[in-house]
Amino acid sequence: MEDIVAKGMSVRLPEELIAGLDRLAEATDRSRSYLVKEAIETYLTEYEDYRIAMDRLLDKGDEIVSGSELRKRLGI
Repeated sequence: MEDIVAKGMSVRLPEELIAGLDRLAEATDRSRSYLVKEAIETYLTEYEDYRIAMDRLLDKGDEIVSGSELRKRLGI
């Protein structure tokens, strides 16, 4: 099993964001730290997917296939 090392950091957030975070923490019975960690993990995953999509979209050498062509190639 892989050992997970956690490090702390400080972040300054607007009061309204902290208030929303506190409401969600209470409603879900989770800690602020848990919610912030989950939010950052989700953001990083989504942003990585976005960057890959943008890089492919901007790659002039990448083949563009229509929906009908894709279905034809897949035999559906």
